[in-house]
Amino acid sequence: MGNKIAIVNSSSFGEKCPGQLERLKTLGEVERFTFHIDIPGKELAEKLHGFNIIISSVTPFFTREFFEHKDETWIISRHGIGYNNIDIKAATEKGTIVTVVSALVERDAVAENAVTNLLAVVRKTVSAATAAKEGRWVERAQFVGRQITDKTVGIIGLGNIGSRVGEIFKYGFNARLLAYDPYQTIEQLEQKGAEAVALEELLIQSDIISLNAYVDQKSYHLLSDREFALMKKGVYITNTARGELWEQDAVLRALESGKIAGLATDVLEGEPVDNTHPFFKYDNVLVTPHTSAYTMECLRGMGEKVVSDVERVIQKEQPDNVVNTELFRGNLS
Repeated sequence: MGNKIAIVNSSSFGEKCPGQLERLKTLGEVERFTFHIDIPGKELAEKLHGFNIIISSVTPFFTREFFEHKDETWIISRHGIGYNNIDIKAATEKGTIVTVVSALVERDAVAENAVTNLLAVVRKTVSAATAAKEGRWVERAQFVGRQITDKTVGIIGLGNIGSRVGEIFKYGFNARLLAYDPYQTIEQLEQKGAEAVALEELLIQSDIISLNAYVDQKSYHLLSDREFALMKKGVYITNTARGELWEQDAVLRALESGKIAGLATDVLEGEPVDNTHPFFKYDNVLVTPHTSAYTMECLRGMGEKVVSDVERVIQKEQPDNVVNTELFRGNLS
């Protein structure tokens, strides 16, 4: 069987680092695909029939139905650090290795964007820049923002990226740093410079909240009406993790009531979305299209990882960051 490589819904791969795409082409036939987020598993399997290597973005969803209808697939290499869109159990049963990019590759890029987007909202940067561009300089008094220095910042999820966000706020803005992370001990959180608190305490005390947790059964819609009610009036929130961490209608109610003074998010539940999404009607909400990892340095590192995955699988070697490690080479023997 010849090597056929499918690049699925990953528009950034090979665009800024074309040499990586050329390396792939020396390994086999390469084709790009763009599928709707909700494409049925059977249809997705039919579209990718014959492709034994898949490089995938955060969408589409590789469901059990996909694996039940898909022919031989050696590997799905995620062009990113998460694998929520892949049924790992079904992939394992099928004999398909699933790999991800090391979280360290995205750490600085995503953390910096969490702070960048938050700053833009707090300082009303986009509105002020638009006014200047449109010749409305005399309106500058409308764009009075807030300072971050000495504020209390709560990080939900003080892991790889969250800990870097915390460092930036604490050491760059002299912020008091609170952290809620049920998967780490109090000692681990304190070693990262944070005060370990319960979620309720973080919500009550924080002037700024950064969402940096991953989504599982416990964290899905972690923030809803009850949680927003606990927050300070005029809280600022930044989210570069997942849109599923909050219940969207509850966010909208918190925006309408003024509970949320400003919101910056790089992620939305059900993304991609069009311009009818309700968040776009608010001047104090900044939405970016899941671009937190879009730095040259990060994209180069992500691309190198997936190309390395393909090279190693073809050579019957174990790639790095295998999710289902029990399958190493099992489907290649």
